Amino acid sequence: MELAKNNSQLAILGIESSCDDTSASVYMNGKIYSNVVASQKIHEEFGGIVPEWASRKHQQNIVPTVSAALQQAGLGIDQIDGISCTQGPGLMGSLLVGHSFAKGLSLSSGIPYVNVDHIDAHVLSHFIDGDIPPLPFLCLLVSGGHTQIVVVRHDFEIEILGKTIDDAAGEAFDKAGKMLNLPYPAGPIIDQKAKMGDPEAFQFNTPNVAALDFSFSGLKTSILYFLQKEVRKDKDFVAKNINDLCASIQHTIVSYLVSKLEKAMKQTGINHIGIAGGVAANSELRSALHSLAAKHKGVAYEPKFEYCTDNAAMIAYAGKVKLERKEYGTLTDVCFTRK
Repeated sequence: MELAKNNSQLAILGIESSCDDTSASVYMNGKIYSNVVASQKIHEEFGGIVPEWASRKHQQNIVPTVSAALQQAGLGIDQIDGISCTQGPGLMGSLLVGHSFAKGLSLSSGIPYVNVDHIDAHVLSHFIDGDIPPLPFLCLLVSGGHTQIVVVRHDFEIEILGKTIDDAAGEAFDKAGKMLNLPYPAGPIIDQKAKMGDPEAFQFNTPNVAALDFSFSGLKTSILYFLQKEVRKDKDFVAKNINDLCASIQHTIVSYLVSKLEKAMKQTGINHIGIAGGVAANSELRSALHSLAAKHKGVAYEPKFEYCTDNAAMIAYAGKVKLERKEYGTLTDVCFTRK
């Protein structure tokens, strides 16, 4: 199965199911025509994603979500030229739902499909619309499951320069929020409360990791031990200092991320920088990114908020790139890691 249309006129259906959000999107004629997301609120009361429930909810949501995306775009499945789905990384059960659906749809309709790396799609979301960064550019990818610094070169070749050796920045936000008795997901709540706090009120340790790699396990331990010590002295310590705690924790994480990105800029000589992933919606991180770019006489780029969290628009666009290269998937291809 190969494409029949001119590349500039491709209508791509993207399907994303890597975690708990089921999403479908249509990219056509250089723009996003729909980006439907079905979220799963049930996980909030447990303070994290329950994988088995996530996969079951995907099974319930995927047909109506894809149907809604096609309807919003004003297209029938017979007008779609390619199907792209998330190959991974992510939750195995969740990925299987989207992967199996995309393969079945491809087989039944005769439409070619491709597997898209979830991380690459986050990075390529910079090219969907808005201000588009020139190549090469550095991208700081920060989400609940991943933290990486990558360089995007000619023809969208993506090279990893540094990555976390244990936990991710987004997880550090959420685990810190749990220690502070905040609801899940805690990242956006910490961001809001931090605006009313003093970022220098409390100090937390960040690990000294070689090169451009990251580590967040030690930071989480530092926060935990600090809170345990202070709560033993005053059981209401967290409630009394919640804004300052949020501001200090957020400032520590953001400063750590930006320091590594600046190191990458100096090593590569690249001064155009971007940000991607769920944590890219953090207001302090976005502000710090622009300050860093200005310091090095470069430009900072950020995708729209709706392209930062898990969404199918980025899968549809990344699928377009792969389809243009004729990097088709096969019905026997099963791969949930980066190729």
